[in-house]
Amino acid sequence: MTGGEAINNRYGAVLLVAAAGVFTADVTALRFLDPEVPFALIIFVRSLCQLVIVALWIAVKNPTLFASARWPKLIIRGLTSLICWWLYYASFLQLDLALASTLTFTTSLFVVALAPFVLGERIGLTRGLTTLVGFAGVVLASGVNGFSVAPGVIFGLCSAFAAAILIFQNRVLARTDHTATIMFWIGLVASLGTLPGAIIGWTGVSWQDGALLLTAGALGTLGMLLTVEAYRFGEVSALATFPYLRILFAVVVGYFVFSEVVSARALIGAVIIVGCGLLASEHRRPPVA
Repeated sequence: MTGGEAINNRYGAVLLVAAAGVFTADVTALRFLDPEVPFALIIFVRSLCQLVIVALWIAVKNPTLFASARWPKLIIRGLTSLICWWLYYASFLQLDLALASTLTFTTSLFVVALAPFVLGERIGLTRGLTTLVGFAGVVLASGVNGFSVAPGVIFGLCSAFAAAILIFQNRVLARTDHTATIMFWIGLVASLGTLPGAIIGWTGVSWQDGALLLTAGALGTLGMLLTVEAYRFGEVSALATFPYLRILFAVVVGYFVFSEVVSARALIGAVIIVGCGLLASEHRRPPVA
């Protein structure tokens, strides 16, 4: 939150609730795509929507935000986001909405686990045990049986791990670059990275699928902007619980739209993950994906 903005936690909460709904609508729209739509095209349209929307934002707000002397770091940041998005959408296309949404919140657990190695932080016994219990909740929620793990679960956890890396990268870039600059370069790098696959796979995509891709891409970008705006006005500690509404929205949409029923085991695991995530990540700002 910038120093020039007055604190308004109620406004920030409303924005985060809206963001939770928008993110759920984003992945829901993709469920209606033809299975033959190339995955590279999904990521390309998502990236391109962010690139165009943020570019228009910068053009109106401050054109100098397009450039940065830290462009090599921004390229690396963009590549990390590309990997994160790829794994994120892959998990939502393979898992129930509720489970896929729950796994996204293991990012906080990965941040705590990595902090001693990346930042040299001492996490303490309490936070260490909290993180371990949180990962036990992952095992419970994901229905892991022996050594058999669904590919979608692996994608979801790897996406959360990549999102944790994004947090560390943000801590470096946010000191020198505006959020709009970071988001622009993410869209640029991800668009260029997926362009070859998008060109190859574009043939045969119906206008209905094209509309769904554009809708999902715009919703994903809108959700990101709402999140950024929420934390510009609200305090991180006061808003900590609101992003978890995504799980509730996913349960409702999954049940009424896709007839997905969440098991008691998954619900208990989700509660453990949410509780441990809140304890482990207090006072940490979420990443700009």
